[in-house]
Amino acid sequence: MPIFFVLIIIVAVAAAIGFAIWNSQMKDKRRKEMAGWAQANGLKFLPEKDHSVWLRYQLFKCLERGEDRYAYNVMVGTSGQRVMCGFDYHYETHSSDSKGNRQTHHHYFSALVVDAGLPLKPLFIRPEGLLDKVTEFVGIEDIDFESAEFSQKFFVKSPDRRWAYDVLNQKTMELMLAYPRFHIEFQGSQVMAYYDNKTFSLGEFGSALKVVIGILDNLPESVVRELKGIDSGGRPS
Repeated sequence: MPIFFVLIIIVAVAAAIGFAIWNSQMKDKRRKEMAGWAQANGLKFLPEKDHSVWLRYQLFKCLERGEDRYAYNVMVGTSGQRVMCGFDYHYETHSSDSKGNRQTHHHYFSALVVDAGLPLKPLFIRPEGLLDKVTEFVGIEDIDFESAEFSQKFFVKSPDRRWAYDVLNQKTMELMLAYPRFHIEFQGSQVMAYYDNKTFSLGEFGSALKVVIGILDNLPESVVRELKGIDSGGRPS
């Protein structure tokens, strides 16, 4: 074999080994940082793979994508009086090239789930994209709000428009505009904040928690009472 090709193979192998070492170091660094963040916030840290998270939160469709689904770097505990769980998440998809060779694609993102302790109604909020502008012309419209800035930056969908307006009141819209633009989803009694195919930085875990807790704290008292089934006189309805 010509020496040129031998050198190429040696360089390729060295690069692969170097990348594997670097990747392992980055994973270890993230685990240590997340463990520290969890401890500082009074949370339990579980670095091992957890294949049951998607079952516990199965109402959230983003956790049902692909195969080999698992959470890792899981942080669980309470924030105030609310139970929360933050984690990194993995799933894989497959494709075939023109020669029929199967390729595996690994996907990673982060999410944070807070239990509201209330029976919430479905609501989906995400950053608005260019495609959303196009779909408006074919009748697929999101819910717009009095805040033109919020309506331009977020796509909102819910089967109950009144519920969307109750949740996204002026105070909550201002809160969401002040923080990173997460995907926010209400399902059952839980609210999830996540990025689509992107992991959080530690600061973004903190921001996601503040956004979700803020949204729940800003729910109008009349709406909370309605969700709890309590009438205006303080009696169960």
